[in-house]
Amino acid sequence: MSTFPFRKVLVANRGEIARRVFRTCRERGIGTVAVFSEADRGAPHVLDADEAYCIGPAAARESYLRADRILEVARRSGADAIHPGYGFLSERPELVAACEAAGVVFVGPPAAAMEVMGDKVASRRAMIAAHVPVVPGVEDVSDVASALAAAQHTGFPVMVKASAGGGGKGMRVVHDPEDLPLAYESASREALASFGDGRVFVERAVMSARHVEIQIMADAHGNVVHLGERDCSVQRRHQKVIEESPSPSAQMSPEIRAQMGEVATRAARAVGYRSAGTVEFLFEETEDGPRFFFLEMNTRLQVEHPVTEAVTGRDLVWDQLRVAAGEPLGYGQDDVTFRGHAIECRIYAEDPVSFLPRPGPIHRLRWPQGASVRIDAAVRDGSEVSSHYDPMIAKMTAWGSDRRAALDRMRAALRDTVLLGIPTNIPLHLRILDEPDFADGRRVSTRYIDLHPQVTTPTPLAQDDPRCAAVAAAAAVRAARSVQGPATESVAEDEGRAWRESARWRS
Repeated sequence: MSTFPFRKVLVANRGEIARRVFRTCRERGIGTVAVFSEADRGAPHVLDADEAYCIGPAAARESYLRADRILEVARRSGADAIHPGYGFLSERPELVAACEAAGVVFVGPPAAAMEVMGDKVASRRAMIAAHVPVVPGVEDVSDVASALAAAQHTGFPVMVKASAGGGGKGMRVVHDPEDLPLAYESASREALASFGDGRVFVERAVMSARHVEIQIMADAHGNVVHLGERDCSVQRRHQKVIEESPSPSAQMSPEIRAQMGEVATRAARAVGYRSAGTVEFLFEETEDGPRFFFLEMNTRLQVEHPVTEAVTGRDLVWDQLRVAAGEPLGYGQDDVTFRGHAIECRIYAEDPVSFLPRPGPIHRLRWPQGASVRIDAAVRDGSEVSSHYDPMIAKMTAWGSDRRAALDRMRAALRDTVLLGIPTNIPLHLRILDEPDFADGRRVSTRYIDLHPQVTTPTPLAQDDPRCAAVAAAAAVRAARSVQGPATESVAEDEGRAWRESARWRS
């Protein structure tokens, strides 16, 4: 019989992150509660939980963003704690307050830390006070005139950024003064629409830098440790595409890693942080050595946490639950060790050329098998990918003894994936993994995709290329299946072979 204080945990989220939390709870003998919208009634995360409750219509604002309905489910189910996952209410202080009022433990940081780090201006000021390096900029920007003055003080190019947001929304890069008025207005308008807060600030645009983040874990007893870095430089429209640990930068030495880790733990202590968090930096590689600047702190578990788990051997969700229950971390910085290399690819239901979301039914799904390949999936065979939510349907993580081994294992896993019915960005991942600059790992920045347009533009094969037959075969199988109904196993095997060949063509 478990003596852990949480008998039952509710996950206020959906998809792969809900399933991820349920997995740790199941392994530890903790009961699980799922919440779902009408659109997710048959979703895998609903079937994974011990109990499941509908909390409203498909629209997130009427379901997954309704803290009152989630707390009502916690009351009805007798849940001891609520894990927010990421996205939705995970960084909303109001959920923390609602949990406290209801006598339910929130698995995450205190509301005060969330409020400071959730506001980019407030977090910049807190980091400056804690002697954490930040990108030069000006926070007091209230109109176009003050934005222009700030940009001239900082020097072009500049970044106009939303104070209250993230995820690439409300961000504009400006190279020339005459472009600033439009950039200011559009960034402010997008920030208001996305976050209900139109405030923006101006900082120097670091045009050639890596995005390197430090995973930290803190408890309520004053213990704060870091678990190394993740390099998330391959991005599209400020959204991460591929993440890996450790960073392949030639300038990421053990000394620099330790220095960044110390700065990250200092940042966490400065705001009284508790639970899992990620301190994100811009990492500039210069002839005089690296420079890094605080970017923001994500006050939750990150999408890319599996790569850290792969190289450290830690279960970050279990650490979160233990810390939320009031237990000490139970390990110190000297106990954290790193082994091998891990890489994660985010798999989206989207057109591989236009990158527009492509929801719809999944007719056939077969993930690769392997001890060093991890699949965190929101879907299964027969799932319907909804248009109401983010189009990320899975994360694939591969581990190897070194970076080359991890990349080889990831290539094989992607090529062995069978996913029919909707287009995905798997072809994009394969092209990136094979691109020489990425494969080398030394010439990558957040502008990687902009500077390597070939990875987003598949090259058609000549009509006499035999691989064209594979593409035609895959299309024929899908067409036949739509007429004949469910495929037999033999048809499915043919389907899989045809799709694997077409994936190689698309890469």
